[in-house]
Amino acid sequence: MTNSVISADGRRIAVQVSGNPSGPAVFFLHGTPGSRVGPLPRGLRLYELGVRVITFDRPGYGGSDRLESRMVADVVPDVLAIADALEVDRFAVLGRSGGGPHALACAALLPARVTRAGVLVSLAPWAAEGLDWFAGMADSNVVSYTAAASDPEVLTARLVQAAAQIRANPASHVTALRPEMPAADQRIVSDAGIRGQLAQNFAEALGGSADGWIDDVLAFCSPWGFDLADITVPVLLWHGQEDVFSPVAHTRWLAAQIPSAVMSIRPATAHFGALEVVPDVLSWLIRAA
Repeated sequence: MTNSVISADGRRIAVQVSGNPSGPAVFFLHGTPGSRVGPLPRGLRLYELGVRVITFDRPGYGGSDRLESRMVADVVPDVLAIADALEVDRFAVLGRSGGGPHALACAALLPARVTRAGVLVSLAPWAAEGLDWFAGMADSNVVSYTAAASDPEVLTARLVQAAAQIRANPASHVTALRPEMPAADQRIVSDAGIRGQLAQNFAEALGGSADGWIDDVLAFCSPWGFDLADITVPVLLWHGQEDVFSPVAHTRWLAAQIPSAVMSIRPATAHFGALEVVPDVLSWLIRAA
């Protein structure tokens, strides 16, 4: 069931809760583009794991109002508003792909509320010293992030057009990405169920506009608003070795900056391999609880 929570500045945030209502809470932060209905284990599986999963649309996606010029750290007040509305005192966070930086923001800025953080196939900050940010990255992402850093109007036009194509055919986004996918990702998206979940996710995310997508990409290429070295809660960084959408070097760089991080690199796995490890990571996240 989808509910609305009002942010501290009066915006509407679309929220969904699934799994075991009495279990420890995990905020799941969706990818880019993405929404609260992004791929997750089925409700019964979440119930068996004993976890209560809270998902929400970041500003500009799905049912959430836009927050223009937002930075990654701006996710924190929204998470707090949702947690307080649901009367959740302590919780873990899990971010996949574009949700990864947002999960790290919660870990850095909410040490009294966050128990653990899981980060799957994340990007590193744009200004990551010593990291060749584009090395090994698919051309489609190179073009988008280059435009975000140099000409936001070009980025906006590009993503508005892409979002319109996805609204017309939500399955088209996976089809468009397939030529760039390594074999490991091709295997995962060959599953009709996974493709259906992804299509539903993209349709919900971009049904109204491309605003959330645009703002995510701009935020990744701007200062994130927190220091990775300030993170003290346990962090699990997971990445597929063959990832071309968020290259594995990004997670290696993050691991070197976060004192509390442990890193898991899986060979013969790529970006969409993160979908398969969610149950194991959820189990790790709630272990302390």
